Order: sequence, then structure tokens, then C-alpha cells
Amino acid sequence: MGRRRPLDDILQSEYVSIGELARITDSRYSTLKYYTEANLITFEQQDENLTRRYPREASVQRIETIKRLKKSGMSISEISDWIINNEKR
Repeated sequence: MGRRRPLDDILQSEYVSIGELARITDSRYSTLKYYTEANLITFEQQDENLTRRYPREASVQRIETIKRLKKSGMSISEISDWIINNEKR
């Protein structure tokens, strides 16, 4: 198993792994994997075997938005529609 990066290093990084993203957003790894598969959060991957890299700031903001919308009672489908409609603006 790999070494965990210190939190200060993660918070200064432009890109983070899904595990680091889970750590800094207090989210479950499986939840973030689901959001990724539902295209709610995006990542970069240079090769099939390389780790997915999530843009830290944009991903944290998106996860906070998703959490807020879920708390208001919206379903994942409704959240997806909301995100798509708000990105067009």
C-alpha cells in the first residue's frame, strides 16, 4: 500500500486522487466512485493504468454542491440535471 500524503500537501495540490478527495471532503470512497461513474465529478487520466487525477478545487466545490442538493431532497438524477442546466449558463 502507498504512503499517505500529508493533509497540507493535499490541500496545496492542483490534483488529488479519489482517496485524497474522499479524505478532504469527508465523503466515502464508494460515494465518490459512484459520482464519477454518474459523471457528476470529472477526472483526468493519461493512461488506462494510471491513477485518476481529480482537479482539487473544482471537485471539492462540486461535491459540496452535490451534498447541499442531496440534503434538500434532490435525487442523483435531479442533481445531474441541475448541474447540466447550471453549467450552460
